[in-house]
Amino acid sequence: MKCPFCGFTQDKVIDSRESKEADSIRRRRECERCTKRFTTYERIDEIPYMVVKKDGRRERFDRQKVLSGLLHSCQKRKVSVAQMQEIVDATEAFVIDSEGRERTTASVGELIMNRLKDIDTVAYIRFASVYRDFKDVREFKAELEDLLAGKDVKAKRNMR
Repeated sequence: MKCPFCGFTQDKVIDSRESKEADSIRRRRECERCTKRFTTYERIDEIPYMVVKKDGRRERFDRQKVLSGLLHSCQKRKVSVAQMQEIVDATEAFVIDSEGRERTTASVGELIMNRLKDIDTVAYIRFASVYRDFKDVREFKAELEDLLAGKDVKAKRNMR
């Protein structure tokens, strides 16, 4: 296993545990060069779950790609890694629960955006700007206005 901090390939396993769902094994590792610790997960490689892109191409669902998008959207925001992990887990569960072992990127993106909207609106807008591929400022403004209108409705409900 390659150390994510220094790239060294020698490490030692400190702790191994089966996940709650018994579908993976969590291993705590320590790099033998820099002594930093990191976690890896072992999962059974089955028939892959797929996402259908806007242009019709099919691509294997990639948890790391979802997490990477969230990390970029939540950069310098008060969104915890645990909250991001919950979104990734929910997204993976959504794809796994699909009939035919595939979901559209539109449905996956909407799920992620809805979760982000409840956690941090700035992270939501960042994610939406990339996901929805706004063509100009007017589209961006319309999204912000919809977000603000939704916030106003929620605020009025909470005041009752």
